[in-house]
Amino acid sequence: MDKPLLDPAGLTGVSRRNFLKFTGTLSATAAFAGALAACGGPSSTTSTGSGNGGGTVPDTIEATLAFALSGGFDPMNASSAVATCANQHIFEGLVDLDPASREPYPALATALPKKVDDLTWTATLRDGAKFSDGTDVTADDVAWSFTRALDPANKALMAQFLPFLDTVTAKDPKTVELKLKTPFPLLPERVSVIKIVPKAKTGDAAASKTFDGAPIGSGPWKLDSADANTGLRLSAHDAYNGPKKAKAKKMVWNTTTEGATRIADLQSGRVQAIEAVPYINVDQVKGKYQVEARPAFNQLFLMFNNSAKPFDDVRVRQALHYAIDRDKVIKNALAGYGSPAKSYLDEGNKAYQEASTVYTYQPDKAKSLLADAGVKNLSFELVTTNTAFIVDCAPLIVDMWKQVGVTAKINTAPSASVYAPAPDGLVAKDSFQALAASGDPTVYGTDADLLLRWYYAGQTWPVDRARWNAPERTKVAQLLDQAAAESDEAKRKALWKQVIDIVAEQVPLYPVLHTQTVTGWDETKIEGFKPVSTTGLYFLDASRKA
Repeated sequence: MDKPLLDPAGLTGVSRRNFLKFTGTLSATAAFAGALAACGGPSSTTSTGSGNGGGTVPDTIEATLAFALSGGFDPMNASSAVATCANQHIFEGLVDLDPASREPYPALATALPKKVDDLTWTATLRDGAKFSDGTDVTADDVAWSFTRALDPANKALMAQFLPFLDTVTAKDPKTVELKLKTPFPLLPERVSVIKIVPKAKTGDAAASKTFDGAPIGSGPWKLDSADANTGLRLSAHDAYNGPKKAKAKKMVWNTTTEGATRIADLQSGRVQAIEAVPYINVDQVKGKYQVEARPAFNQLFLMFNNSAKPFDDVRVRQALHYAIDRDKVIKNALAGYGSPAKSYLDEGNKAYQEASTVYTYQPDKAKSLLADAGVKNLSFELVTTNTAFIVDCAPLIVDMWKQVGVTAKINTAPSASVYAPAPDGLVAKDSFQALAASGDPTVYGTDADLLLRWYYAGQTWPVDRARWNAPERTKVAQLLDQAAAESDEAKRKALWKQVIDIVAEQVPLYPVLHTQTVTGWDETKIEGFKPVSTTGLYFLDASRKA
């Protein structure tokens, strides 16, 4: 699975071909957005909004996101937090997931896909759907969007979520037929991972390269410019006739990883909403603005080079988990806005089941496991991404490891450097030993099959990065495929529980804690806005107030 995978800080896991494609295709929009930035203040607060006074309703929604744009927008491969959030506004699937409730709703389709038999489903497109370039959306475009994502030559990120899908074909201009290899009862919501693109604009490699930096979708918004420094500018897609019509004319998305800058943006009135209110600032912001903390899957995880000694010994991996006082980390680094991981899934997930192995703080057990493994005076480099809460948590974890005789030196780098392909990426290097990072694939869906496949199926995470070549990895893949075809919900959940227990015991890559997402917004200036549990800010039902 040589595909980009999401870390909330940006682009991760791209192949060298896709990495070069991403960086190259952003240059045109970067030039335009750079000109915008030159006309105003800092990149995180530059705004082209029209915040009029005198009771006039402004036509622009302004916001500040917590991550920098670090990749392209082609929805079969987009993985940066900013791009995936933007794509939910620019593109449609046959079905989309409501950003707040995470419930599926018909988007480009008139209804959820209809089951004909165990291996056949159909969907009908709504009348009058158009791409933002004015062309009609056809069943051929839908079939093409699935087919290109499934093509192994494209090494698409989304393909890993559709192992059950065989073909998608246009039966007539408004109807598509989905043929499955094996039954998959979760198909009506899973098809949301494929966003529909115009075949005419993505028919070959050259066209796809251009499209990656200048996307065209059938969603309620269209992208006008994008830049890693100055953020995104969007405008309403006037011909859109679906269920989430834009309620403003423009949007300005500023981007910054600096929490203090996001707070200043909100307090100064430059924006109406900010992502990731710093935990230490929550009480400061609460008085005047709406602030909501929502439990999330987003996690701090540890990943080891499972083929390198001594991390090839499960007892060493377990010891490093038992040595962490999760409650203390959450209290001191997250101001309480998190929960210790008792499972791979967060407790808010409807498929949550506590794992058979739960890593409570047991330093004596950690020492015993290290001794049993014959490990003394363990010293290694801990690579970390520069995501704010990871930076805050890592020193506490390293100090706790010292208490059991383990020394770790922190090497912090941007996600693009951490996950870049060999020979440059820190994780790709033969010398790689351990990583502390964050990840949140819930932007694509929240069912257990999707979330478990994210890190434990395919090639990129379990094999290329974690180097987890144990028999348990094969067993996990088999159980996931078995569960995917299971129509009985209780039996499917029991199979997922086996996977949850295996990864908790083996900890090749495993969460230390799950965070809470904290969103801030000014309800006197924006309405219809809802905070979400995943990364990003979503304005599909939002409008400005006078």
